[in-house]
Amino acid sequence: MTSIMTNNSAIAALSTLRSISKDMEDTQNRVSTGYRVSNASDNAAYWSIATTMRSDNKALSTVQDALGLAAAKTDTAFTGLNTAIDVVSEIKAKLVAAREPGVDKTKIDSELTELKNQLVSISESASFSGQNWLYNDDATANTTVEMVGSFNRKADNTVSVGILEFDTSTSTLVDTNDAANGLLTGDITVTVPSGTGTTSATYFLVDASSTTAASGTEIELSATTTDADLDGMISAVDSMLSSMTDSAAVLGATNTRITMQDEFVADLMDVIDKGIGRLVDADMNEESTKLKALQTQQQLGIQALSIANSNSENILSLFR
Repeated sequence: MTSIMTNNSAIAALSTLRSISKDMEDTQNRVSTGYRVSNASDNAAYWSIATTMRSDNKALSTVQDALGLAAAKTDTAFTGLNTAIDVVSEIKAKLVAAREPGVDKTKIDSELTELKNQLVSISESASFSGQNWLYNDDATANTTVEMVGSFNRKADNTVSVGILEFDTSTSTLVDTNDAANGLLTGDITVTVPSGTGTTSATYFLVDASSTTAASGTEIELSATTTDADLDGMISAVDSMLSSMTDSAAVLGATNTRITMQDEFVADLMDVIDKGIGRLVDADMNEESTKLKALQTQQQLGIQALSIANSNSENILSLFR
């Protein structure tokens, strides 16, 4: 039946053209955004996963910044501590030299004074972002510091922030509030020869005029300093060196872990980006091919609709 009220051919062509236009709109959106899942309506599950992982990657980026700050702090403290170890080693060598008969101990003491001043300068200067792990002038002693090290998401979707810790009380060299809290200002008790036996003696290296002063004897030389005193001083300095070396080793290990964690976080962020891409990125080769085909189909659809619309005009010839 031929009807001028209902053009079935035009309706079919128009329906096909609408379908093609919808596919073209979707394809063009993928080409322009670069995503095959750009919003929840495209694929709710993939969109949700991608959105969560992008949020986690932002958190990991902040962790990277925090690790950079932590690395700067540990680098600063380690550099100061390592330099201080060299200075204390020099002091130890000067004390050993003072053991030689006929040496002018007062001149060596002048050198010791300058070396001790250098230790205070090193400790006070080893500060980064307002934190100094080698020097303390507060009423509160240096304690364990926490540094952000990771961002973790568990299987049940609960999240937590991982922390790296370092006990700065083990690296404090000078404490102007309580001398006992400083490796160089605190008392060191050693055993020294006394006649045919031994006795104990207490020494400290640096007098920082602490509010609570050390009770021992400052390591300094005079013309009357005995060999037994020198032996005690050398033993005390050697004990300080041992503590400083242990602290530097822990600090170095902490710095190495921070560096490794920073590299891991960077790799993890890259892997997450790749995973998100596999879920939501558009294949541009495929989309460009599809777009070209749809453009051809659209042109054919328009032509088919034009033919269908012209069929009604042919009915006029029946009335001539």
